[in-house]
Amino acid sequence: MASCTSDLLGRVHPAHAFDFEALFRYSCANVDGFPVSSSSFTISQFGHGQSNPTFLMEVGEGGSLKRYVVRKKPPGKLLQSAHAVEREFQVLRALGLHTQVPVPKVFCLCTDTSVIGTAFYIMEYLEGRIFLDPKLPGITPNRRAAIYRAIAKALAALHSADVDSIGLEKYGHRDSYCKRQIERWAKQYIASTGEGKPVGNPKMFELIDWLRQHIPLEDSRAVTTGLVHGDFRIDNLVFHPIEDRVVGILDWELSTLGNQMCDVANICLPYIKDLRPDRLDEGFEVTGIPEGIPSQSEYLAEYCSAAGKPWPGTAWKFYIAFNMFRGASILAGVYSRWIMGNASGGERAKHTGRVANSLIDSARAVIEQKSLLPEHPPSGPKAQDWGETEDQSLSNSRGKFVPRKKVLELRSRLIKFMEDHIYPMENEFSKLANSTLRWTVHPEEEKLKELAKKEGLWNLWVPADSAARARNLISDGRILSDDASNLLGAGLSNLEYGYLCEIMGRSVWAPQVFNCGAPDTGNMEVLLRYGNKEQLHEWLIPLLEGKIRSGFSMTEPQVASSDATNIECSIRRQGDSYIINGKKWWTSGAMDPRCKLLIVMGKTDFTAPIHKQQSMILVDIQTPGIHIKRPLTVFGFDDAPHGHAEISFENVSVPATNILLGEGRGFEIAQGRLGPGRLHHCMRLIGAAERGMQLMVQRALKRRVFGKLIAEQGSFLSDVAKCRVELEQTRLLVLEAADQLDRLGNKKARGTIAMAKVAAPNMALKVLDMAMQVHGAAGLSSDTVLAHLWATARTLRIADGPDEVHLGTIAKLELRRAKL
Repeated sequence: MASCTSDLLGRVHPAHAFDFEALFRYSCANVDGFPVSSSSFTISQFGHGQSNPTFLMEVGEGGSLKRYVVRKKPPGKLLQSAHAVEREFQVLRALGLHTQVPVPKVFCLCTDTSVIGTAFYIMEYLEGRIFLDPKLPGITPNRRAAIYRAIAKALAALHSADVDSIGLEKYGHRDSYCKRQIERWAKQYIASTGEGKPVGNPKMFELIDWLRQHIPLEDSRAVTTGLVHGDFRIDNLVFHPIEDRVVGILDWELSTLGNQMCDVANICLPYIKDLRPDRLDEGFEVTGIPEGIPSQSEYLAEYCSAAGKPWPGTAWKFYIAFNMFRGASILAGVYSRWIMGNASGGERAKHTGRVANSLIDSARAVIEQKSLLPEHPPSGPKAQDWGETEDQSLSNSRGKFVPRKKVLELRSRLIKFMEDHIYPMENEFSKLANSTLRWTVHPEEEKLKELAKKEGLWNLWVPADSAARARNLISDGRILSDDASNLLGAGLSNLEYGYLCEIMGRSVWAPQVFNCGAPDTGNMEVLLRYGNKEQLHEWLIPLLEGKIRSGFSMTEPQVASSDATNIECSIRRQGDSYIINGKKWWTSGAMDPRCKLLIVMGKTDFTAPIHKQQSMILVDIQTPGIHIKRPLTVFGFDDAPHGHAEISFENVSVPATNILLGEGRGFEIAQGRLGPGRLHHCMRLIGAAERGMQLMVQRALKRRVFGKLIAEQGSFLSDVAKCRVELEQTRLLVLEAADQLDRLGNKKARGTIAMAKVAAPNMALKVLDMAMQVHGAAGLSSDTVLAHLWATARTLRIADGPDEVHLGTIAKLELRRAKL
């Protein structure tokens, strides 16, 4: 099983104690957003690992608690070049700012030893899971496969970082890495043993001689040279609390530039050697590979494919022996420090001398073997099947709903963007939305929108067929510039967008940052499908650019607007204009200061056949006669600055050219808009439910009631399992609806779409309700996003069409099939 990061905490070791008040003062002055007026301040120490002492700093402010991680050099006399926290900070900062490599965000570096006695840096605390045992006991086989695939993917991402473009070009020498490392660790071993210290092992020096004579020729070639972590192993990785993906790579003390195959061999050591002090056994390649975990060859093939590296072949024996040698040298140093009383690993450190000698014996056994790998990488289904799972939110086997590589890459980038930029800003967005300046736009939102454009996460909702039509109308046969083409999305199907829309749904603030929020997507879809060239240039392009926003005015207070034939707003032709009169409400987006366009639905002919009376028309919100009466609230939320407005139209004169598709086509357009745009709500609700599951489980793993964690209570276990079942069922239904929409079109898919619209909000309400229950009173407050997500989900049982209407559609289709 995994350990939560918080499970690894204990009291500060007396040998590592420092001035807590000095750290607090320094943090107040140097960490952005640090709570200056704190109600509580505590320091605890992480017990896992034997390198640089690492501490959790918890600061209370009001009802909230902020967590930071402090990593410092050990006290006392240290070996030369060891424990360089300055280098750790440098590499973490470069990777965090310029790459997609999962690393914690760093805030500041202090090299002034007068503050707490040694150099240190402060970084974000990552809530998640750490697996101490590479056999992953207690984990299902399919999730073991997902975890090992995530490890290979994280390492490939690390090794793909372009050091020249991120400011790490001088982070180390690039040539003869292994040669230099052998000499460095040989010296470290000698310095950690001998006079007044533990006795050195003679076999170690024989191993050093062998390594010196067998350095691979490729060691100085560009194909193996790049950023090296230096100690890449499973217990230096933080996994997402509930998803099987890496959110943070830790412990960069040994990082440099050099031969990256050394990192790969390090993560593969458990196949050869069980390094747990209480075991010291053969690796699971000999004792038996747990079900779901790939073989060493299969794992290597996956990494080489992801990173674009050649198969290591006969050189692999050297890399394994080298990592065992280096590990033995490091452990000898830890054991030496434990004897002197300044090792950071506590009781674990006293076993390291015995583990070091066992590693030396294993390394000698390795070099006596002819080869550890086949000449060529494995091929065929068995070598590939273990790695198919992306995470628990995607299909665990080949099939209909396994997204292609492009979609998976977009999804990974989107998840990282959310974690790096959206979640950290939620409180700030919420504060503005509840202040007297609520009807203004947070400046950070516009910055994030520009960043999303640069990262290729803009307008992902645009269907490929609609983009093709718009491209032809806008370009007049000319080739569009890259900037213009990028406005038309990534060429995804509705099904493919579903995987991405779900991620955005995890935050109420996220969709608009990617220009994927309602009602803009539905309005842009209307323009893409039904607008003429002039309308596209005047309104669609500014919307696609994110320069303006829009509202959709259909619902009216005096009639049941779920039946669009009830609409009473009039749109009457008068010369070259249309005159609009009527009252609308729940016009979402109209309160936004950026809102420039309203798409208004009304009747142009009250005597025409019932479904030919309605028309849609484009209206500039600044047109005289438009009066925004008030913002409406949803369970107390006014959703500022977006808002939901009540609007009156009094003799509003609009050019006749603003009519969409022609008079009497409004019902037709509305039905078209109800497809893709409305299915987006279902997709986002899956994400909202996933966020609820995540917060619920995290809470249950921390809170105790009646002597047990909530997560240990039988009722919770039953309920959370049922929530997961319903969530997965609903996800598959939504994906099926999206797939039918792509293959069959809106009309033929309407039954499955209706099912999704009934199932998604009801499922999300159940999950979010339970999440709020687990949080107690906090779940009902604005201290979490749960109440806001719940209110949104409840609204969509009406705003996305009443359940009763969708159920009626489903029933009629069922009866029609029975008659056939």
